[in-house]
Amino acid sequence: MYSTILSAACHGIDSYLVNVEVDASTGLPGFDMVGSLASEVKEARERVRVSLKNSGIKIPPVRVTVNLSPANVHKGGSGFDLPIAIGILCALEKIKPDCVKDILLLGELGLDGKVRKVKGILPIVMEAKARGICKCIIPMDNYPEAIQVDGMEVYGVSELLETLEYLQCSVKEQKELQCKQRSGLTKKRIMLPKESELDFSQLIGQEHAKRAAMIAAAGHHHLLLSGPPGSGKTMLAKRITTILPSLKSDESLEVSKIYSIAGLLTEESPLIQVPPFYNPHHTISPVAFAGGGKNPVPGMISLAHKGILFLDELPEFRREVLEILRQPLEDRKIHISRSSGSYCYPASFLLVGAMNPCPCGYYPDRNRCTCSEQEVKKYAGKISGPILDRIDLRIYTNRIMPGELLQEREGLSSSQMKEKVIRARKIQEMRFESQSHYNGEMNTDEIKKYCVLSDELHGLVEKLYQSLNLSARSYGKMLKVARTIADLEGEPIIKKEHLMEAGMYQEWQGGI
Repeated sequence: MYSTILSAACHGIDSYLVNVEVDASTGLPGFDMVGSLASEVKEARERVRVSLKNSGIKIPPVRVTVNLSPANVHKGGSGFDLPIAIGILCALEKIKPDCVKDILLLGELGLDGKVRKVKGILPIVMEAKARGICKCIIPMDNYPEAIQVDGMEVYGVSELLETLEYLQCSVKEQKELQCKQRSGLTKKRIMLPKESELDFSQLIGQEHAKRAAMIAAAGHHHLLLSGPPGSGKTMLAKRITTILPSLKSDESLEVSKIYSIAGLLTEESPLIQVPPFYNPHHTISPVAFAGGGKNPVPGMISLAHKGILFLDELPEFRREVLEILRQPLEDRKIHISRSSGSYCYPASFLLVGAMNPCPCGYYPDRNRCTCSEQEVKKYAGKISGPILDRIDLRIYTNRIMPGELLQEREGLSSSQMKEKVIRARKIQEMRFESQSHYNGEMNTDEIKKYCVLSDELHGLVEKLYQSLNLSARSYGKMLKVARTIADLEGEPIIKKEHLMEAGMYQEWQGGI
């Protein structure tokens, strides 16, 4: 007999539906699987066979053929075990076809019949809802993330036999089981962000750098900090997350989809609600940074989506790793091509880099710096011009003096800075209306529309362009930064002081 079960798989950050077709017929006993399958999918044959046996379900000596449709799409992952097992039972008439109609099943089977967690549940459930499917049966360990999708009936199972019992219940009994299961986890659905122990008030001095960090957070401008060791670069970078607003509901789901595909969502944290912060070590490989691999997964730059990617000791990263940043810094996404197909992952992150101005770290202080001019240039040259040109704000953090360390006066706190950032973000929301947009993401037409300058400022811009030796891209970034500074000050138009401050962030010291 023939049966078909609805399942799904992920491709990049998106998912697609898969029909698990099973045919059980008389003839020489066997178990064949077709449909452009990865090795872990082919191994489902043994997992399913042994799992059914150890669950006490006897399979007669028949020929079983399983096809995963569409056959022209390469399928990976271990989530097809459960739908294949249920499909075999339907084909053997141990389950009525109506019991599995319009139900999506997904889960890996252990040899003991346990249903184990799989990756990518959140985007799969979201796709199922978009395609009009109203019920999903998934592993219990994936249940907390699956119920984040409103309007979907979800039931979590821990064993194969539990799945059979649920499918054979009446509709009323199924509803009661779903309500009982959901009531136990309702409180975990709302995860409030924890209060951070980090605060900008802990950072002594460096008020100009804190100002740059606030501008970067308000307008989504990339930031590069240079200065001697111990000047507070890393402290400052780690505190930028404390002044970023929490993610909106659509942003939260988008980021959580990436984490679901990477298998990083947990029962305690089924939904990402605060901007992520990632600080990879400089020995990271290009594949781990960009994403991909034999079974492609999102890389570090995609895990930092809607958050901060902090690259400490920037020149120590390999050249091929840094050059990966070119596309995502411009397009806010990254395309990866592998033999198994092409994948596109979102990568709209705020880049924050920190570096010493030279190998010893003390240039241009010649009383302490032991590096030759050639060594300084070589060290700074590890960051290519195209990468540097894509960074909006560049700041030199001076050495902290003893007088600053001894003074008791505190600077702006994170809460005070966050209030200003939120006000500036609201201005941008009104400016760009329905578009999810920041000043730092404006295109050429938007720059012309929203960065209008008076006749007096046109002459000033020309002088800054010549004196700072700006490129066309840097010129546009200077205007976008000036627009953000005006928003922080609550000014509807860009003024001279805003433009001068934006120009200051285009200057660079420290050997570059």
